[in-house]
Amino acid sequence: MAILLTGGAGYIGSHTCVELLNAGQEIVVLDNLSNSKIEALKRVSEITGKGLAFYHGDLLDKETVEKVFIQNPIEAVIHFAGFKAVGESVENPLAYYQNNISGSLVLFEIMKSFGVKNLVFSSSATVYGIPETVPITEDFPIGAINPYGRTKQMIEEILKDIFISDPEWSITLLRYFNPAGAHLSGKIGEDPKGIPNNLMPYIQQVAIGKLDELKVFGNDYPTPDGTGIRDYIHVMDLANGHVKALEKTIHRPSLNIYNLGTGTGYSVLELKNAFESATGQIIPYSITEKRPGDAAACFADPSKAQRELEWQALRGIEEMCRDSWNWQINNPEGYKETKLTAEVY
Repeated sequence: MAILLTGGAGYIGSHTCVELLNAGQEIVVLDNLSNSKIEALKRVSEITGKGLAFYHGDLLDKETVEKVFIQNPIEAVIHFAGFKAVGESVENPLAYYQNNISGSLVLFEIMKSFGVKNLVFSSSATVYGIPETVPITEDFPIGAINPYGRTKQMIEEILKDIFISDPEWSITLLRYFNPAGAHLSGKIGEDPKGIPNNLMPYIQQVAIGKLDELKVFGNDYPTPDGTGIRDYIHVMDLANGHVKALEKTIHRPSLNIYNLGTGTGYSVLELKNAFESATGQIIPYSITEKRPGDAAACFADPSKAQRELEWQALRGIEEMCRDSWNWQINNPEGYKETKLTAEVY
């Protein structure tokens, strides 16, 4: 039996591929490569010494998705695929609703038709909107404040309705916080297109000279240094969380929601300082206006995942910084372009 990863060539998906292959799973990746490169999967195979099946296709293409299920004995799905930039979602909400929600509906309908009812969904802490207090537990009210977050929230609601209609489904919703870091080998990591949306790759690109300085959005928040506080989690800890969630999902039909985070918040300037300390690089920065909708502080209470999945984040902020820089200096231009030459790597 095989595990299907939609969007498995992306940042979090590729690191999860490594953990799944190392755990002895057979995996199949479906990715349209709109925000990823096939080189990531080739390097996954180099790291693990194991092969995987790859399909170049889009979830909106029903025929291609069906082909994956016809040709492979899929036991469960980890659903990563989707547009993911908050700012872009505000500028082009229709594209986000069409891609993220319609694509998910195609996937869920085909899963149902093939009797595949085990699903781990890549959700996001953005579903919480601006929390009134921290740390955030899974029973906090949800209320996303941008189109990207609302697509995640809507897909969660769809999956809850699917489970109510048919309790044979086993669904795990993973709300994770701010992924950072890279694989220890430096072979795979975050490779954003254009100016990064996330803080760590932004800092990396300043450090390597691709960007002049770090723009800090606001320094008058009610936090110790005035900059926004977030929960940064190493991508390999996050990947391991998916493996743990998959094990639970396959073995017991249920619907569960888990926060994946460290439970510790770091401000923008604390992360900058940690990066400088871990790498010896100096990060020039300037203060600019706040972004609308940014919370002063947002970090997880991960105790439910620790208790029920026997999972916890093991890597600290220094490892995130060190591994991110190792990836960056080994891949200053990110992944090189490679042609699609085969479906198995």
